[in-house]
This record gives sequence, C-alpha cells and structure tokens, in this order.
Amino acid sequence: MGLFDKFKKIVAKAKEENKESLDIYEKGLQKTREEFVSKLSLLGIKYTRVNNEYFEELEDLLISADIGVNTVFKFMEKLKDRVKKENILDTQNLMEVIVDELFIIYVNNESLSTKIARNENGPTIILMVGVNGVGKTTTIGKLGFQFKNMGKKVMMIAGDTFRAGAVAQLKIWAEKTDSLFYGKDNIDPASVIFDGLEKAKNENVDIVLIDTAGRLQNKVNLMKELEKINKVIERIIPKAPHETLLVIDAGTGQNGIMQAKAFKEITNITGIVLTKLDGTAKGGIVLAIKEEVDIPVKFIGLGEKMTDLQTFDIEEYIYGLFKDMM
Repeated sequence: MGLFDKFKKIVAKAKEENKESLDIYEKGLQKTREEFVSKLSLLGIKYTRVNNEYFEELEDLLISADIGVNTVFKFMEKLKDRVKKENILDTQNLMEVIVDELFIIYVNNESLSTKIARNENGPTIILMVGVNGVGKTTTIGKLGFQFKNMGKKVMMIAGDTFRAGAVAQLKIWAEKTDSLFYGKDNIDPASVIFDGLEKAKNENVDIVLIDTAGRLQNKVNLMKELEKINKVIERIIPKAPHETLLVIDAGTGQNGIMQAKAFKEITNITGIVLTKLDGTAKGGIVLAIKEEVDIPVKFIGLGEKMTDLQTFDIEEYIYGLFKDMM
C-alpha cells in the first residue's frame, strides 16, 4: 500500500472521530491548496502523458509554492527516478507518487518528534526567539493558553526589555491566559530573566515561556545577548532551556529560511513555530525548512484564535494540502 492510500485511511478514520484539528488544517491551508493543487490538477489535464515539458512546469509550480529551489531539485530527481523504475506514463497516476515523495522529503526515514522536552525536576523552560513582527509574543500567549488548558502553572518572562511596548504587550497576554508574569522595561534582559526564574522556582511553576529581542541586524550583539541569557538560565535551572523555539512568519517565504539559518548559527534551535500559515499560499515552506535547515516544525499558526496554534502533524499537513485530490 502506498502512502497516498494510507493517507486516505488516516483521513477517513480522523473524520469518523470528528477530529477538530483536521478541520483547522483544512481551513488553514486553503490558500496554499487552492493555489498549488488547482494548478497541479490543471497540469494533469494539460499533459495526459508524462514528458519533459510536464516536469519543467511541475518544477516551476513547486518552486512557486515556496518549497525551496534546492528541495525541489532533489525532489525532481527522485520523482524522475521513480517514474523510470515504475514505468509511470499517465500524469494522473503520477499524482499519488508526488504526494508520496513530498511526505518522504519531510520524514526522510527519521522519527521526528513534535513533543516539547519536559523537565521532571522543576519548571520546563521554553526560550522563544525570532525577529520582530513574526508574531512571537502572540505565539507565547497561545502556547500559554495551551499549557493552562493542560492544567499547568505557567509564567511568562519579558526578556525583550528595550523595545517600546514589548513588556506591556506580554503582560496583557499573561493576564488573558491567567499566567504569572515577570518583566521590567529598559534593563539588562539577562537580569530580568534571572529574577523571573527565581520567582518561577519559588512559585512552583510548571512552564516558563521567555520572550527575547528580535534584532537580527547585528548578529554579533544578538549572539552575545543570547549566550548570556542561556548561561543565566542554566545557572538557575540546570540543563535549561529545555526548548529554544524559533518563530517564523510563513508569509516571508525564503526570507524565513534565511532567518532560520541565521539563528541556527547563533544559538541552539530545537524547534520552529510557523505563524500565519493560513494567510499565505506559500505553505510549502514547511518542507523547505526541514530539508534546508533540518530543524523540526513543532507548531503552526493556522488562524487568529487561541486554538488555531496547532502541534505540527505531517499527515494532517499533507491532507490539508492535498484534500481535494483524495
């Protein structure tokens, strides 16, 4: 049984169980699906037989979905190899192979975990990084909401101390989600985080979400700041932070890939949060990030509501993209 048939079974089962997340993926990836899959279907009508012209147009289509040039080139090589080995002549039959190979790009024979690493002996520390304007503070609010719904005691620490309004903005999210808060304006971020973590330990907090500055223009300064923050965190909570999540706006496409590469150079990124995926037709960036940066996507933002930040699921993502073909 091919992956395509497995997806059909997974989707049928999820629908039977009335799985809410499946609907969120379906709605959230609508723009990408309409742009990408409709063009893919038209390509299958234009070319009924597999030939070089079909492959050329398919390559352009994949690049336009922001899957990434390098990823697309590797994908096309594998696809052509399978077409030759399996003697696929009909473009409609090739559709299922395309879905298979896109799934394989992400999984790549690895067991990818989207689970958040937890600290069994005290608070779990999650450090949030990313450039300004990507939805970092909002993401912290949505994550806080999720953890609160799991019955966890949450604290938010405002480590973006010099940007106007950043501390106040995070405080509002803490109040909205009934989370504890610690923050001060215009002082050294590391000292704020130090005091906040001491408070978190005293208050027996389960999850600490730490906001940081997003000034990537001067990587050296940001690297020094993050190094200092990491040292302070580890001094208070050994082996922390347990997660460093990079927040990227999906709509920025390849610029988001460049951000991931830049942050990977200056700190240890354990996972990626892709925001605003519902507002772009560039949903293929999920595949590009995994292939080009090799960091797992742990959460995706598929709407404005608190519940629209979803734990990333590759099968539901593929369904969201290819629902109209199933």
